Formats: sequence, C-alpha cells, structure tokens
Amino acid sequence: MTEIQLIALALVAVLGTAVVFTRQPASQVVVLGLFGFSLAVLFIAFQAPDVALSAIVVSAVASPMMVLLTLARAKEREK
Repeated sequence: MTEIQLIALALVAVLGTAVVFTRQPASQVVVLGLFGFSLAVLFIAFQAPDVALSAIVVSAVASPMMVLLTLARAKEREK
C-alpha cells in the first residue's frame, strides 16, 4: 500500500467515527458529506475513478441535500 492509500484509509476512519459521534442533525449532515467525499478520495487512491464519481454524487451531494431538505420540512411542520 502507498502512503496516499494509508492516509485516505485513516481519513475515512476518522470521519466515519466523527459521523457516529456528532449529535446535532445539521452538523451530522455536514460531516456525512465530508465522509462521502473522503470515500471518493479513497476510491481514487485505489484506482477506481468510476466508483469515486458515483460516491461523490450519492454520498457527498444527494444524501446530505435530501437530509437537509427533510430537516427543513420537519421544522416547518413543527410551527
């Protein structure tokens, strides 16, 4: 394994742990987006650019956006 791959693995491990320990929903969405982006970096480090592009679209853009929209709608209904 190269140094870049080891750094990417460590980054994924740290951000995965941060997602679990983050308690505020809005903050958790931000950390989840960063975690998705770090997965894409990991896939690029392991020479899988097609999987990295999918990871960027799904876990770094689509999922956080859907969760933020759901949180906004839930706050509207509370009023």
